[in-house]
Amino acid sequence: MALNGNLWRRPRHYMDVDDAHDHVHWVELFFDLIHVVTIFILGNYLSHHLDWQGFWVFTGLFLAIFYAWADSSVYNSLYISTDMPHRVAMALQIVTMMFIAAAIPAVGDNGWMFFALGYALNRALTAYLYWRARCVDTTDNALAHEQGRNFFILAGLFALSAFLPNPLAYWVFGASVVAIQLQYMLPRIGTLRFERFVPRLGHISERFSLLMLILLGEGFFKLVLTLADKGVYKVGAGTLFNVAMGGFSLFALAWIYFDCVGNAKPKSRDNGVMVRYWLAHIAILWSAVTVGVALAGEVYVGLWEPYPDGYGALGSVGLAVFLAALWTLQRVVADRDITCRYHSVGVRLFGIAMALVLLAVHPFVPSIVGNSLWGLALFSQVGVPIYRAVREMHQLERQ
Repeated sequence: MALNGNLWRRPRHYMDVDDAHDHVHWVELFFDLIHVVTIFILGNYLSHHLDWQGFWVFTGLFLAIFYAWADSSVYNSLYISTDMPHRVAMALQIVTMMFIAAAIPAVGDNGWMFFALGYALNRALTAYLYWRARCVDTTDNALAHEQGRNFFILAGLFALSAFLPNPLAYWVFGASVVAIQLQYMLPRIGTLRFERFVPRLGHISERFSLLMLILLGEGFFKLVLTLADKGVYKVGAGTLFNVAMGGFSLFALAWIYFDCVGNAKPKSRDNGVMVRYWLAHIAILWSAVTVGVALAGEVYVGLWEPYPDGYGALGSVGLAVFLAALWTLQRVVADRDITCRYHSVGVRLFGIAMALVLLAVHPFVPSIVGNSLWGLALFSQVGVPIYRAVREMHQLERQ
């Protein structure tokens, strides 16, 4: 009987529901998993375009794909919607991500039209979801109506970019991606001004944590696939050691993220806190992808050759951004005061400084030296807090 009710119940704002919970629905999990393929292919694009142009194209596409995921997550955090039209719309969004992912390798050429049109339809479906929810808003808080209107307009601009000549098409598309962020945050006209634009904090933090696991897991996948393609039996002991250290590094990134901020809610609903929480997560998720791509370079070197230049720069910058974003998140999440005492500002600054030193020297030193600097920057973020916690425990025992 519950199935019948869920299939035909119209969207409801979570503030209007007595039994609202923060758990992620299976439709949302399915939607998250589709982004595994999309982000993996985007990482492959970066692996094959390790220059400034490739870096900026990757970053722009990452932001576009992130917003496709995040806008859906925000909607599902605001409105409880599991009925038949919602499920069909989410299924269609999943299909659009399939075509978006398939177009990424040729996005600078014949794949552009497919990418832009797929993205436009994805945005139109987000608009449709908000349009369906407009009936639950009051006349003085027309959140869903305004969001639906905004995303329909943006969908039209993305569709237009599919037919414009280059580079005008890219500029229109890029400006529209920026407009997605602005329509949330612009003073007085952005949707942050609405009292009911307050996502379920537990729900949104869980979605971010799940996405982080997906992105770091893709780093393992990329590392293993690169080694398998080259042939595990063809590489030397030094390369195998490098690959193993790459796996430990990805695990360490997950370790420090979840110890410090993973699944933690923002400490308040203040707009400033929410904006910092949001932007810092964009940065840390971006860096998780870049580090995963960079670690695939471990397969191409032994212990004594310099680390591949493009991969080395990407890994150094990615680690520095990861730690800086983690530092920012530590300052805005709740219920992690004890952990933050061990993971202090000094620890973060040391890791960032070592990553920047590595950025400068990695082309001139053997990979064993570069990897040692990388390890010092990253594993200090695990080792120092553990040392501090154990020391404090022994001090308490002696009292």
